Amino acid sequence: MIKIALLGIAAVVLALQFRNGKSEYGTLISLAACCLIFYFGVGMLTAVLDGIDRILSYTAIDSEYLKILLKMLGITYAAEFAANLCKDAGYSAIGSQIELAGKFAVLAAGMPVVISVAEVIGNLLGK
Repeated sequence: MIKIALLGIAAVVLALQFRNGKSEYGTLISLAACCLIFYFGVGMLTAVLDGIDRILSYTAIDSEYLKILLKMLGITYAAEFAANLCKDAGYSAIGSQIELAGKFAVLAAGMPVVISVAEVIGNLLGK
């Protein structure tokens, strides 16, 4: 995490050098730093996935629910990442639309869980 923090700070300091002159270079530096930080952050997910696999081996939780949860998590991270990049570049309307689309995608990804819960409730009520 320290490397990622230092990369972010270095990118900000470097981008600040271009604030008054060629501001597009600052935007490109910011974009490159965001992509690198995102890449390193995704690399850390392997440890999380290994831990989740261990937890699943100890419990009787259906792995489909975990896959849906991870898909929803990925959607939110990707949408937030893209929206923040757009907003930083000055295109906040596009960033807001990406956030909205991300919310709809999370809702769509979670529908199997909602349907499953509704079926369980229906079975308990005898319908």
